[in-house]
Amino acid sequence: MGRAITFNELRRIKDSLPDGSMHRIADELGVDVETVRNYFGGSNYESGQSAGLHIEPGPEGGMVMLDSTEMLDRALAILEEENKKHCS
Repeated sequence: MGRAITFNELRRIKDSLPDGSMHRIADELGVDVETVRNYFGGSNYESGQSAGLHIEPGPEGGMVMLDSTEMLDRALAILEEENKKHCS
């Protein structure tokens, strides 16, 4: 199922992830790490693939329509894990 999110929010989530998270998401989902980076706003299509996002210009970097939230959901779960570590 798709979702709309601002480009800036997507980048904030990516920038908040701990080191190694892109590789972890790629490993868990069985995709190339560059594909995960492309999902979060990268543009390396020589090594990675398109990750099913469509950007419409606008405020906050524009709106991003995500075809699938699987990578975003994994990133949010990682952030939640990190938050629990720091709160314990």
